[in-house]
Order: sequence, then structure tokens, then C-alpha cells
Amino acid sequence: MTTTTPGLTAVRAGLLDYQAAWDEQRRLHESVVAGERGDTVLLLEHPSVYTAGKRTEPWDRPVDGTPVVDVDRGGKITWHGPGQLVGYPILRLPDPVDVVAYVRRTEDLLIDVCAEFGLTAGRVEGRSGVWVPEDDRGPARKVAAIGIRVARGVTLHGFSINCDCDLTYFDRIVPCGIRDAGVTSLTAELGRPISVADVLPVVERRLGTLVQV
Repeated sequence: MTTTTPGLTAVRAGLLDYQAAWDEQRRLHESVVAGERGDTVLLLEHPSVYTAGKRTEPWDRPVDGTPVVDVDRGGKITWHGPGQLVGYPILRLPDPVDVVAYVRRTEDLLIDVCAEFGLTAGRVEGRSGVWVPEDDRGPARKVAAIGIRVARGVTLHGFSINCDCDLTYFDRIVPCGIRDAGVTSLTAELGRPISVADVLPVVERRLGTLVQV
């Protein structure tokens, strides 16, 4: 299913193997760089997979031999899988390219999505992604992750938000290289089931946040 908002096309790709999604990202990236198509966002779920960004340290990786896909985005290691909505925006950034501003717009999008479901989330100084602040349930915990790359002025990779995924997958790694904080989901925080199908249209409505005007 494809939906279009002004200047932006969202493609619901369903459950898609990580390598297939990476191939599609690169195909779309070439098209956007060449001016053959406009800004496009892939929205999907992956079968269970660990991916390691360029800053991943050996000790961040699984100790049980679980396979890891090394990728060219920023950041460290993370998990993708069922119950997690992944977004890959392929967007042309305005000149001069400001990657930090783009990351902040992505965080704004995810913070607003959490708020729409009744979850207060925000930023943690020095750490990317979107976090539930420390409270009586525990330390700050990440509900949404961001890892991007910009090539020839056009973005690759993107964000993920944990809806109702199995959080034990994060126990095998040091997620995003952070040892002193946890990982959570909308379902875990709100105490009611929040599925990818619930979150998908909310993210779609807010994709315009990513486009600098």
C-alpha cells in the first residue's frame, strides 16, 4: 500500500527480509539522487535480525554466536524484528546538509507518535533516539532508535519504534552500545497491547515532520 502526502510517498512494505529492504533502499536512493522520484519512506517489519552500525564494538555483539549483519549506518548494534515498526526515509536534505537537524526532526516525529498513544517520551542528552525518562519503574529506557546515513545529500536507514516486540532479544547484546539504560516498548509502558498495525497510520500522518520547510 502506498500513500502520498505533499512531497512525500509512504510505502507499506509489510514483513520484509533485511537484505531485501536494504536492496530496495539503495534502489530508491539512486532514483531520488537522480531526480527520478520524490522523497519516499519505506515502512515495514523485519524478521528477527541484529544489525551493527559502524561504531559497534566487539563486546557489544551477541556472545552466543547469533548472526549479525554489518551495515553502513551510524550508531552501534541493535535488533529488528516482529512487533517493531521500522521506517526508512529516503529523503533529499536541503543545502547545506544538516544531519543533526534531520535527526532532531526524526526524534520529534517519534516523540509525537508516543504522545498520541499517551506515552511521555523525549530526548536524553548525548544519546540519539527517543526515551522514556527515569521513574519509579527504572532508569531511562529507549522506546525508539535512530541510525542514519546521508550519501549525495539523500538519507538512508532511519528509525524503529518498539510496539509489541519481544524485548528479550535485546538481552543478548549491548543495544546501541549503552550499558546503563534499558529498552522498552509502547505495550510494556502503557500496559495494553499496541501493535505495529496501530502505530503505522499514526507514523504515516506525521511523516511531514521529516521534511524541512
